Amino acid sequence: MDHAEVVRQKLTEQYLLHELDSQQRDEFEEHFFDCRVCALDLRLASTFIEQSKSLLAEPTDTTAVAVRIPVPVETAGRFAWLRPALAVPALAFLLIIVAYQNLVTYPRLEQALNRPQILPWASLNTRTRGGSSPVITVPRGRSFLLFVNIPPDNLYARYIADLYNPAGKLEWSLTFPAASAQDQWPVQVPGADREAGTYTLAVRGVTATGESKEVGRTSLELQIQK
Repeated sequence: MDHAEVVRQKLTEQYLLHELDSQQRDEFEEHFFDCRVCALDLRLASTFIEQSKSLLAEPTDTTAVAVRIPVPVETAGRFAWLRPALAVPALAFLLIIVAYQNLVTYPRLEQALNRPQILPWASLNTRTRGGSSPVITVPRGRSFLLFVNIPPDNLYARYIADLYNPAGKLEWSLTFPAASAQDQWPVQVPGADREAGTYTLAVRGVTATGESKEVGRTSLELQIQK
């Protein structure tokens, strides 16, 4: 079991909620003994859970007067989770999730964004059709760079790049201004849980009057690193 699989399947949360079967639990415990990041995540989350239990177990003010508010029969099922017996555990669970994100997830994402890194990349020529497609290998969920070559053309005021996944579905579109002195455009593709296969990049030129024409189409072979 590697760290990427633990993060992808949220095994730390499942372990704390006792949702793993015996084999998964044994594999996870074997992993976090050797993984400092998972061990820290588990320690922080466990500490917060214990503190939450202590706060929720504190006695309430016994001088308060309990007032029963009748709930209409037809709405009782819909709002049954608001009853104290269910609301308190639900609130505790939400507090755990919020604290875990603030203490672990968000700081980790902020560190990743602020840390210099070398991204996988590929160079694409939109005027080349046929032949072999460039191959790029990316860890699952990671972003990568595409250096898109578009020969300058004074006819267009801007370009629109459309990326299609292996199933032919449009994944995203990017609009950027045309520049007569530039023929290569670095495009950072955001991280996502993509499938391996052949992706197609189509580039359209748009004139100042709004007329659109495809100026090139190319493809790349995406491989997912396990």
